[in-house]
Amino acid sequence: MKRYCLALDLKDDERLIAEYETHHQKVWPEVLKNICKSGIIDMEIYRIENRLLMLMETDDGFSFEQKEELDAASETVQEWEKLMWKYQQAIPGSKPGEKWRLMNKIFDFKTAL
Repeated sequence: MKRYCLALDLKDDERLIAEYETHHQKVWPEVLKNICKSGIIDMEIYRIENRLLMLMETDDGFSFEQKEELDAASETVQEWEKLMWKYQQAIPGSKPGEKWRLMNKIFDFKTAL
């Protein structure tokens, strides 16, 4: 099993943030199916103000490239991503169009003991 941590910002607008959270209370079934199909076992998103943190646990065969291919092949996932971009904005230092950015692990309690 692998674990990834990613970051993204939301537009700093209380109404848009509330809408974004509402969408995530009822994620479209095909989007959820695609997440599972890509090898993601668990996913959680946390928010503080307009900063998001996503934790993903995946099977050992997971790759971001394969996930991108699956997403690109699904019109519904593309529609969801387009809708989500209404609420999201790239964090500083992102490339144009780049959404979720992989974070680097700098501390691991288990290995520090």
